[in-house]
Amino acid sequence: MIEKIAHKLTRKPKLVAAIALLMLIPSIIGYAATRINYDILSYLPQDLPSSQGEQLLEEPFKMAATSMLIVEGMPAGYTNKLIQDIKDVPGVSSAVWLSNLVGIQVPVEMIPADLREMFFSGQATMMLIQYDHPGASDETMEAIQQVRNVCNERCFLAGFSVVIKDTRDVMDGELPIFVGLAILLALVAMSVTLESTVLPFVYLASIGLAVVYNFGSNVFLGQISYITKAIAAVLQLGVTMDYSIFLYHRYEEEREHYDDKRDAMAQAIIAAFRSLSGSSLTTIAGFLALCFMRLTLGRDIGIVMAKGVVLGVATVILVLPSLVLIFDKQIGKHKHKTLIPSFDKVNSFILRYRIPLVVLTVLLFFPAVYAQRHADIYYKLDESLPRDLPSIVSNEKLKDDFDMATSHFVVLRDDLSAADMREIERRMEEVPGITSVVSYHKMLGTGIPDFFIPKDVKDMLRQGGWQLMMVNSSYAPATDEVAGQLDAMNEILHSYDPSSMITGEGAMYRDLIDTSSVDFQVTNYISIAAIFLIIAVVFKSVTVPLVLVATIELAIFINQGCCYFLGTEIPFIAPTIISCVQLGATVDYAILMTSRFQEELKKGLDRKEAIRIAASSSDASIVTSALVLFCATLGVSFVSSIDLIGAICVMLSRGALISALVSIFLMPAILLVCEPVFNKTSWRWKTPDPVPTAEPLPAPAAEALPAGETEALPAGDAQPAEALPEGEAKAVRKKPRKKHAARERTPAGVK
Repeated sequence: MIEKIAHKLTRKPKLVAAIALLMLIPSIIGYAATRINYDILSYLPQDLPSSQGEQLLEEPFKMAATSMLIVEGMPAGYTNKLIQDIKDVPGVSSAVWLSNLVGIQVPVEMIPADLREMFFSGQATMMLIQYDHPGASDETMEAIQQVRNVCNERCFLAGFSVVIKDTRDVMDGELPIFVGLAILLALVAMSVTLESTVLPFVYLASIGLAVVYNFGSNVFLGQISYITKAIAAVLQLGVTMDYSIFLYHRYEEEREHYDDKRDAMAQAIIAAFRSLSGSSLTTIAGFLALCFMRLTLGRDIGIVMAKGVVLGVATVILVLPSLVLIFDKQIGKHKHKTLIPSFDKVNSFILRYRIPLVVLTVLLFFPAVYAQRHADIYYKLDESLPRDLPSIVSNEKLKDDFDMATSHFVVLRDDLSAADMREIERRMEEVPGITSVVSYHKMLGTGIPDFFIPKDVKDMLRQGGWQLMMVNSSYAPATDEVAGQLDAMNEILHSYDPSSMITGEGAMYRDLIDTSSVDFQVTNYISIAAIFLIIAVVFKSVTVPLVLVATIELAIFINQGCCYFLGTEIPFIAPTIISCVQLGATVDYAILMTSRFQEELKKGLDRKEAIRIAASSSDASIVTSALVLFCATLGVSFVSSIDLIGAICVMLSRGALISALVSIFLMPAILLVCEPVFNKTSWRWKTPDPVPTAEPLPAPAAEALPAGETEALPAGDAQPAEALPEGEAKAVRKKPRKKHAARERTPAGVK
């Protein structure tokens, strides 16, 4: 089947290229229709109490999206008008200030002191703004922008939804720069490692098509995270570049055995399909391991990237050959010397000192593992944002002026007695770090008649058999202090109402910490196990995958351990992503060298000569691949003002280099030392594989040729000739086909 497909593809390269370009239309439409989710906390498992509480805030309370507006040094008249203007904004459900929280008929002296302190601080006053739609929805984002438009420079809008809004604005502005810089640096990397000036552009055109196809097909997922959007294109570029290089190198090899470049490309497609369909499985397995995270952000990244690898392989097999054939003359015309140095002396050194290098490899595990486990991790997402963003400035002001670093939203049954509610409120206020408690019962407890409390305030605090309590804390989210505070609050609440739930930023961050710590272990083990099994099947061995996976894991430990030695904090999602992605993407370096090592052993070469050839043939490919991935991801880290994105890309770029260095400088020594073990624990490790009898590629049916341009067929050749363009007719020679057939009947590489 693949033989027929390869033959047909190479006969109509311009048609294939045209179809590939037409497929961009539905892909672009799908990309535009795919929603981007900027709320990482929404990916928490829905069975957690904080997530269930968040659902109650959305319905029936309609408080999932709440922001705080601080107004500094403005008269009461301005504040009253501002409240009305904000209420008129589409998407805003309510705007609550102290006056309408308890009713304007209530004297100030009757207002509880903690309520006054909550809404007033010196010359500043605060109001609560609620929105009709969830916090990360497009409608809420637009409403936040409109609220900002009606405010002056003395107004500061704070809250988690506002942080999401600023994150989206930053990402939308920087993404084109990400992609452009990644393409530019990838071109630079390929220009110094590839022989042709034109070839990098052909590679990028093919990969660019795969990237657009991938993003367009995300419409079937409904939405993707902004992290996925930021890194997927760059990561797909770096990961799938290997496949393009492999196909072209195989095409160049086949050109020596065929007169017709189309036949050479067809044979290259066949070889590439057989190799890439297997080697890409390790990368796909690494990405799919992320789908086992309880934090569904992993599934988001994993599916998109695994799909990107599949589409990348498909594009290399189906589209890239046509582009190469179309631009073949230009590729060959603009060639230059590469800047990749010879590794012969390095390889000789490695083979000479193989035992010390293996010992060094083992010893490196100890500091690398220690550093990896002790690297500092942060979970609070706004810590990754520029400190001069309006939302960050406003949140700091909320903390400094009103002592509100975190707001906990407590959902309880509405049938609790007044005595129980008073006791809950009293005990809550005694919890360390709690600055104020707001509830419906607390308002009534001051002697304010029920009919004085506005209906919209009642609806805000009591709905559907539930009541809402707002508990403000001076502790910042994602800290040990707020975790202890939440434990104390839960103990109090569950003694009165076991069904009660605490939600809000603090509770959700605590669940994020607990969930991600488990996710890291689970996904790491699954990715290792999956890739181990794939390599075991490929090499028919239990020791080969053990050595290869352990070596790349060392590179991963070193990569993550660098953060410890450099004293830098990394975002919580980075270790999980790096562990799976770096293992899946760079284990191919080790597989490439090991495959060639085994191939040379099967030819009867001794271990030293086999590893020398394997290392020499693999080094250039490893350098090219790693350099492209390094440059593409490093460029993003330079530009991104969001540390979450920048940190992930820094670790991806550094991981590519470390994996390449480990593969080039340590892997040959490890393979050479471990080869006797491989020979005893692997099936047919050195036994030459049976070579099937080669069959000639199918040729198209005979077509009518212009008058006077009939091709001559050699005697005994039953294959009909294909019509050739005018002026390009030539005799089909049988010798290259025989030469190729003879080569196929001999073990690979034997001359």
